[in-house]
Amino acid sequence: MQTLIWKTLSPAQQADVLTRPALNDEADIGAVVRDIIAAVRGRGDEALRELGLRFERAPREQLRVSEAETDAACARLGDDIKDAINAAINNIRTFHAAQVQPIVRVETQPGVICELRTQPISRVGLYVPGGSAPLPSTVMMLSIPAAIAGCREVVLCTPSPASDEILFAARACGVRQVFAIGGAQAIAAMAYGTESIPKVDKIFGPGNAYVTEAKGQVSRDWRGAAIDMPAGPSEVLVIADESANAAFVAADLLSQAEHGPDSQVVLVTTSPRLADAISGEIKAQLTRLSRRDIAAKALGSSLVILCDSLDEACAISNAYAPEHLIVQTEAPRDLLDRLENAGSIFLGAWTPESVGDYASGTNHTLPTYGYARTCSSLGLADYQRRYTVQELSVEGIQGLGPIVQRIAEAEGLDAHKNAVTLRLKALQKGLS
Repeated sequence: MQTLIWKTLSPAQQADVLTRPALNDEADIGAVVRDIIAAVRGRGDEALRELGLRFERAPREQLRVSEAETDAACARLGDDIKDAINAAINNIRTFHAAQVQPIVRVETQPGVICELRTQPISRVGLYVPGGSAPLPSTVMMLSIPAAIAGCREVVLCTPSPASDEILFAARACGVRQVFAIGGAQAIAAMAYGTESIPKVDKIFGPGNAYVTEAKGQVSRDWRGAAIDMPAGPSEVLVIADESANAAFVAADLLSQAEHGPDSQVVLVTTSPRLADAISGEIKAQLTRLSRRDIAAKALGSSLVILCDSLDEACAISNAYAPEHLIVQTEAPRDLLDRLENAGSIFLGAWTPESVGDYASGTNHTLPTYGYARTCSSLGLADYQRRYTVQELSVEGIQGLGPIVQRIAEAEGLDAHKNAVTLRLKALQKGLS
């Protein structure tokens, strides 16, 4: 990890340090994804099977995972993993159920009632990565809020072969439509629909560069589907002072680095001594990891930033806007009001990022690549749409009408004014 002393950098250098690397071969990826989407839109399941032969480890003729396949997957799993998944489901469900919003009903002036209501997005598609690290945790994070919101149709796609853990988690979360197809072709299938895979209104879930590009392309097409959020490689920033446990910090940095070679790992600390100790711990712990080669590549482009104060550390974090922000300081909660622009914050020595990834109850689907400045962590609201209702009584139109007439007149919109004027004249004549 490269070590930098913050105060020795110019403002331009500081900004450059916090700039994420450009995603590789964006133009080439975009062209490949456009061709995939066109093929799926044009030839449906036939194209999905052809693309499966090209890209999947275990291509399938039957795209939908049968109940018998899920039964067999569940039977192969031990009770320990089943119990762990069920415990995580309980915590995630508890946290997201608490996000249900009541109807907002306000009388803004006498006789004028305004309401804010929510309704579920009718059809949602969930993408769960497979590959070298199948993610049953993502099944839980995406499907539980869909169930609580009341989404009528839930479709889940995951690369073939679908892992036993993913299939068990899907069943435990009530997902009944699971398709063993991955990559950009899965996103296209859910966005536009095929003979087997229903079209959805919104797509959720992380993925590689091709999946991310496909989500972006279908979201820009009115015939396609909305998406949860823009995304890039996974990332963590750790703020640590001299009180931090070096082994804990190193473990947190490595847990992020093992996601992929393009994962972003940043340590911001006020203590050079701690930075040295963490470096030693990383070297020692890295040798024991099964994904050490992947983690080592990520660490090769990662940063240690030495700063003078925790206020400066907070400012650096706010500028970077990390997906995950871990605070290991003597009084971590004291910094909370100074921290902005993070997808999810983990306070204190006993709160590793891993708990949020799996089972604390918060959602691990988070904005990356600096989007935490404007985007939020996934929650129940993302599976709903808000709409407003208004209702006026006679008293209401009499009181509000002249205000509307005057503003419509100022804007030169005569029909708007007339819609009110007709009603007020009718009331003056004693009509209703």
